Amino acid sequence: MPSDTQPDLSRLVGALDIREPVIGFYDAPDPAPFAPLVVPHGRECVFRSVAAWREGKTLHITRDKHGCGARHLLGLDDRSREEMIEFLWGEEGLRATPELMGEWLDSAPRYRPRYEHLLIGPLRPEQYSYLRTATFYVNSDQLSVLAVGASYYHHPTDPPSLVSRFGSGCMQLTCLFESLDMPQALIGATDHAARSYLEPWLLAFTVTKPMLERLCQWAADPRSSLHTRFTKSLVRARGGSLAMESREPGA
Repeated sequence: MPSDTQPDLSRLVGALDIREPVIGFYDAPDPAPFAPLVVPHGRECVFRSVAAWREGKTLHITRDKHGCGARHLLGLDDRSREEMIEFLWGEEGLRATPELMGEWLDSAPRYRPRYEHLLIGPLRPEQYSYLRTATFYVNSDQLSVLAVGASYYHHPTDPPSLVSRFGSGCMQLTCLFESLDMPQALIGATDHAARSYLEPWLLAFTVTKPMLERLCQWAADPRSSLHTRFTKSLVRARGGSLAMESREPGA
């Protein structure tokens, strides 16, 4: 079972030179400890808050102010099934036919909140008991090392330790896991409608609490792949997750 105390992420973040803040998805009874807060406007994408996260602010989602994630994060149907199919199929072109789009929509999982407040922002160690997932925004080099770390304690008979599934960006933060109570990681930020809020080289590596704790154990093990010369030379040669910001495209 996950601990009530947030593990120390410093070895993990430091070894991979992860410079983006690790972002937590919290389901909590009181938003006050997460201040400063920002709220979504209209059908605003969750990822419009990336700049706010970098400033230490937290996105506050409720049934009254929820942005575009109402259906998948709160279970609210703010559009009819027909309107959703027309949007996802007709405007976004996400399936070959409206029938296929409808089948996906009907089967798509939804997050079921425990409390009235969903909060997405930089990790708050004192609120660890309300954390549901944590997301590392990383480049492809860092993601490749984290993917190996996710399998460090994995048995062949265990459920997959790493998955990548179709869904909106906010779905990839929560409801696409098999269970939030099992150690699992998910490759996210693959929703191209949300990617304009991220630098082109950034991807998301989202983990459940049990997987977060496993990754921190992996980082603490001096024999793990995180501490090999292969990883160290890769990080030295390519830099951290913001290291490409000054490069020209194609450089």
